[in-house]
Amino acid sequence: MKTQSFLLPSVNSIHAGAQKAPDTPPVSPPPPSPVTAEEKRLLAAMPAPEAEKPPADSARKISRELVVNRLNFVHFQDECIQVHFSHRRYDRRLVIPVMPQPCFGDELEFRWSAPGDMPAVLQSFQFEHILVPRGQRFIRVVPEIVELTADGARLKLPAVSYEITHRKVERQSCSDISVYLLQNSSSFAGRLLDFNAFSFRVELKAAPPQRFDWIDPALPANVVFFKGPQTFFTGECSITRCTDGESTRGFVLEPLKQEIVRYRKAEFRSQRQALTPSPNLIFRHPLTGRRVDLSVIDLSGSGFAVEEEEPSAVLMPGLTLPKVEIWFANSFKLTCSAQVVFRKFVATGGDKRSIRCGLALIDMSAEDHVKLLAMLHQGKDRNSYICNELDLDALWDFLFETGFIYPHKYASIYSRKKEIKETYEKVYTRNPQIARHFVYQNNGVILGHMAMIRFWHNTWMIHHHAARKSALNKAGLVVLDQISRFIHDTFRIQSLHTNFLACYYRPQNRFPHRVFGGFARSLNDPRACSLDPFAYLHLSGPPQAGERLPESWRIDAAGQKDVEDLNDFYTFASGGLMLKAFDLAPTSWRMDELSHEFRRLGLKRERRLLALNHGDRLKAFIIANVSEIGLNLSDLTHCLQVVVIDPEGLSPEIFANALRSAARMVGLEEVLALVHPVSYLQDRAIAFEKTYNLWVFDIVEAGQPFSKFIGRLTRYV
Repeated sequence: MKTQSFLLPSVNSIHAGAQKAPDTPPVSPPPPSPVTAEEKRLLAAMPAPEAEKPPADSARKISRELVVNRLNFVHFQDECIQVHFSHRRYDRRLVIPVMPQPCFGDELEFRWSAPGDMPAVLQSFQFEHILVPRGQRFIRVVPEIVELTADGARLKLPAVSYEITHRKVERQSCSDISVYLLQNSSSFAGRLLDFNAFSFRVELKAAPPQRFDWIDPALPANVVFFKGPQTFFTGECSITRCTDGESTRGFVLEPLKQEIVRYRKAEFRSQRQALTPSPNLIFRHPLTGRRVDLSVIDLSGSGFAVEEEEPSAVLMPGLTLPKVEIWFANSFKLTCSAQVVFRKFVATGGDKRSIRCGLALIDMSAEDHVKLLAMLHQGKDRNSYICNELDLDALWDFLFETGFIYPHKYASIYSRKKEIKETYEKVYTRNPQIARHFVYQNNGVILGHMAMIRFWHNTWMIHHHAARKSALNKAGLVVLDQISRFIHDTFRIQSLHTNFLACYYRPQNRFPHRVFGGFARSLNDPRACSLDPFAYLHLSGPPQAGERLPESWRIDAAGQKDVEDLNDFYTFASGGLMLKAFDLAPTSWRMDELSHEFRRLGLKRERRLLALNHGDRLKAFIIANVSEIGLNLSDLTHCLQVVVIDPEGLSPEIFANALRSAARMVGLEEVLALVHPVSYLQDRAIAFEKTYNLWVFDIVEAGQPFSKFIGRLTRYV
């Protein structure tokens, strides 16, 4: 028999899952055909319904008028009602889904979706009642039979019906969700029939040589839900019930875990905040397709928590939500993907309880994540801002007032002040994808400021940090705390590219020496946080002033072997993180997507990799960075970065001419260079202006120690 059936609460076995009727408009039934003698006998044998006797699981009485309205709603939604039969001789139940016709009075009409099966059904089963869905409950209707044939039925609705609870937590039907069940190295494919937050029902197929006795119901099994390339759930489940069948069987399973570990356990955690009014989480459930609207209880930069009522619960640990929207007071929304990581029961009084679920962010756009963090940071301190629209005149006043732009620096930039102002206009107002700024201000007056730019694929560089002396003890630490929280909330989100944090600082500057240098010294592991000194060299005169390189010396475009030699030297001499952070590892040095991103935003960021060779020996590796004027006021993103690998025979004259040649090749107007190791210049008495320490730390590996280190410095903020 082809007729489908539902799992009923009074039965301890599982039937095949119900299918939603096809999305075709219902056809009005033809005039009823004459009832045959056999059908009359069957109808006469059916007991009279006891409509006035309420069922044991009834909740309250439902009037005929409301039943009619619910039937018309079901018809309007192209959904189904359930027609229940019981076997005439055995303790078996049969449920047939049907689409009702519009109902305008006290009679209900419908047609069977598979009329060819109905003569056999009527022969063996007797009609009992119908169930009309009403949210998470059902209306149990025991009608009077007016006509019941192999084509359809006409029923007279009673004056009173009863609302019942079909299940404590109602399962929702699913469609187009594929399933894998894996146990003991065997895998069975099938489909998801229905689902709720605590259990689900699947139909599996056994393709020869598979046999269902390969599945042991006493042992847990791993289950995967997916649709095309998208996986929605994978987890360990227990098998609670199963049906019989040679090639197809139904299984009911329950997830075993109330919490999953998506990320490493961490001592330092994101700060969750409860907002007023609370946001709403709105999404289409990936398994059922239904719209879900839940209140967000608390929120952080890396996740959030929601509450749902137990009877209508739809979230279970491990479930991935590919697209959710967080709505704030119905005025604006943030879009992200998330995964349920834990579920806890919360008592709400009496025997009722709600469920609190925690979700971790998987991905979110840079623009939306900045908005989220800005809201949370200002919620903690109303004077803390992230990527707010600054008054640039106030910013310039701040940079001069705090001495960040001191006389010698201004002497080097004043002739380009127009271009620098234009660059700041672009960076501070238009480009959250590649720039961030953190500001502590009161009544429009900037008290502390820190900015960083994504100058390498997965690395952000801090290039401004200053605070007014009158507010140094607070403002400078507040923006430092913002940086710490920012990197903790973003490094797990791949699209935000926050794997490394870097900065150049003068060893004489006490604040960065204490904070950044202090952390590197306390950690004492260059594989997690490294310090590399660079000499800052400025050759007088334009690049064209240099002489040609001697014969057998040449500058070529760097190749794979040059990059490998650079890595071998740096690993031996430093063992730090510079090459990983600067996209100079043997597997990443050809990446150039970031330059395209800068150009798309109207900015310049170009990189040329050059090799200074003597014969067939690599003498120095030159990284030529060409960027927008003023992107960094010390020109550290608009200069040559030189790593001397083999100093033998590399005289000061050849070295200077090589720098000028490289500057000419890439179009630099001045010869500015950061040189490593500093000892090369010192040993040859080559004058240089100052020394910078390049600080790089691996956020993935050392994020927790860094957050705790900053937390100790800012504990009183």
